[in-house]
Amino acid sequence: MLDKNIILTIILITATLFVLSMSRYFLRKIGKLKKVTQKRVQYISISLNILIIITALLLLTMIWSVSLGGILVFASSLFAVIGVALFAQWSILSNLTSSIIIFFSYPTRVGDTIKILDGDNSITGIITEISLFQVKILDNNGDTVLYPNNLFMQKPIINIKINKSKFKKNF
Repeated sequence: MLDKNIILTIILITATLFVLSMSRYFLRKIGKLKKVTQKRVQYISISLNILIIITALLLLTMIWSVSLGGILVFASSLFAVIGVALFAQWSILSNLTSSIIIFFSYPTRVGDTIKILDGDNSITGIITEISLFQVKILDNNGDTVLYPNNLFMQKPIINIKINKSKFKKNF
């Protein structure tokens, strides 16, 4: 029984390391394909690595038949505290999730000139950075606007196709 657990543990560790390296490889490849900054790739990579490691730890507890009673009490207490904290700051979780969605499937990227349609509060400018929590936009007046990722996902956005050098002269 012990030999079987050790072999399964070694296989799990090897598979986890393989999945971690493959995720880094594919995220870099997607990042180059979408022409995103290395910083954004690193943000997404860290988030994905945490998910992979948590999954591996759960599988490890199953391999070694760890009593889930104590772990479940600890995990439920931890999730209750985190849940209350995130409910109080739900926008943090929403911005993190939006950042991941923007990375994988959003058609705009750093350097694009966009217009965010928000009634009288519409913003036109060039995206200078997309981080975990906000999109940094340089507007027509040369001001930097930090727009939350969750709102960036919710508002209609026009990707303006103009000569960027001509647009930059307006700053």
